[in-house]
This record gives sequence, structure tokens and C-alpha cells, in this order.
Amino acid sequence: MNYLAIIDKYYQKDTPLYNIFLSHSISVKNKALNIARRHSLDVDLQFVEEASMLHDIGVFLTYAPLIHCFGSHRYIEHGYLGAEILRKEGYPKHALVCERHTGTGLSLEDILQRNLPLPHRDMMPVSLEEQLICYADLFFSKTRLESEATLDALQQKVALWGEKSLNTFKKWLNMFE
Repeated sequence: MNYLAIIDKYYQKDTPLYNIFLSHSISVKNKALNIARRHSLDVDLQFVEEASMLHDIGVFLTYAPLIHCFGSHRYIEHGYLGAEILRKEGYPKHALVCERHTGTGLSLEDILQRNLPLPHRDMMPVSLEEQLICYADLFFSKTRLESEATLDALQQKVALWGEKSLNTFKKWLNMFE
């Protein structure tokens, strides 16, 4: 797979959005690969690299002007929209990372209770690779590209999402730190 060719198909080079997208994706990729190597995780490193670089491929379809996105969808939809793109490109396994990386994942119950504009299905990270990329993504914002969130700041942020998300985050801390 040539993930840069896929990125270039959907993002115009040398634009603010392209630079934000690439910078964020590289940060997530590097963190995920560093964790995998540091802990000798039994993961497919090539897949982790590819999926980390493509996990936000659907963001251009959303309306998020602070990161130069002027699409018609809500930002929370970027995961499943990216999954649709990668399925169309022939990468169903990579699509699952897109679909399952929002926050600590979204259960069907979360989607229904919060009336989220998402397909009614479970979108929780399942495989170790999915969990690793989801965890690494938590550390990086597209609006603060130069900084990595601290564990304390992340724990406080995730706690706002509810006990289930906080428990998932704590499980990942034990696995990845």
C-alpha cells in the first residue's frame, strides 16, 4: 500500500489542511510505532504505520474551519466517512481503524444515547492495532500540532467522557505505558 498516494488523492498538497493532516498523522504514527517497539507488542508494524497515517482520511468531508475543513458533515462523522473511503479504496482492515478511533471508541449504546449522527453500530477498537492507534491519537490535537498531551491532561479529558471511557483509557495505560 502506498498511503501517501491515497492521501494525495483526497488532499491537495501544500495547503493548510494537507499540512495539518500530515503532521498529525505522522505524530500518531510515530507514537504508535514507538510504543509497539518499546513493549515488543505482537502487532503488524507495517499495518500500524499505514493505518496511523490514514486514520483521519475522512476529516476533509467535515466542517471544522479551525483546521481548514469546509465539508458538510459534523466532525464526529470523520471516522465512518474515512472508513467508507478506505473500503472503496480496497482496504477494509484499515477502514476499521478509521471507524473505531474516535475518543476511546464509541459503542452502539453511546451512539444511541447521545443521538450522534453516526451509523447505528458498535465502533469500539477491537484489535491490538486498533487500540494502539486509538490510544496514540489521543495525545495529538490537530489544532496544537507542536505539542503532545500529558498523561494527566489526557486522563482528565477522558474522564469527562464518562466512566467507561476512563476505564478503557486506564486499561490502555497498563498496556502501553
